[in-house]
Amino acid sequence: MRFAAMAGLCLWLAACSGGPTRSIEIGNGGAAPASPFAANHGQAPAPPAMRAAAGQTAPPEGTGAGGIDFGRWRSADPAVYGPAFAAQMAARYATAERRAEARADLEANGFACRDLPGALECRIEIMEQSCAKDWYVAFETGRETPRAGFDVMCLGAAE
Repeated sequence: MRFAAMAGLCLWLAACSGGPTRSIEIGNGGAAPASPFAANHGQAPAPPAMRAAAGQTAPPEGTGAGGIDFGRWRSADPAVYGPAFAAQMAARYATAERRAEARADLEANGFACRDLPGALECRIEIMEQSCAKDWYVAFETGRETPRAGFDVMCLGAAE
């Protein structure tokens, strides 16, 4: 029985490795096709450390010169601080008049703003120790209140 199994395995290996080989014809004269990744890198934003190089500084703890109260953000739990910041932005820009002034107001508070199709997005992005911290406020067409929040992403393990 063992001999028959070994003979079958040898015949199978011989069949797989032997015989004529075929080549695949590439339609562009034999050259390998260009990789789609070389020209189309995608749309992901740069890592926070690279974006923060634009010169943004950390906001103060408490009320800043522009009037936004950033609170005790260094020791805050993002799950609590983020919704509180969003509520403050919704209250601050509750009227159409305040929304019209939002860009100048946010830039006076240290945010960097940019126009997107159908939206105005303003952010403060900093690196502090090994953590990226991001405050954002976005005004979208057709939406009465801004989307706002605070995110923290830390890299590596704590030592």
